[in-house]
Amino acid sequence: MNFKIHNLNKVFDNRVRLGIMSALMVNDSVDFNTLKELLDLTDGNLASHISALEKEGYVHVKKEFVGKKPLTSYSTTKIGTKAFNEHLDTLEKLIKNR
Repeated sequence: MNFKIHNLNKVFDNRVRLGIMSALMVNDSVDFNTLKELLDLTDGNLASHISALEKEGYVHVKKEFVGKKPLTSYSTTKIGTKAFNEHLDTLEKLIKNR
């Protein structure tokens, strides 16, 4: 077996970031509160991990107002989608080649 562990994306090593990206990959966008409830996270924890993904260019953040209430939603970028799919492909190869 010739498995290259370095093909795994270190950004997705964290279970929270893996969860965020998983949720975003199957939805066009997800708002902050929905993501927080889905992953059972605190505001600060979610915000810090979203910030890390945004810094990498993997997540797009959209801020708007609905009525007088702020609404922040997230979606994956093309770069983020590509990086996450490559990460999943590498994991799949590891599982299949055990």
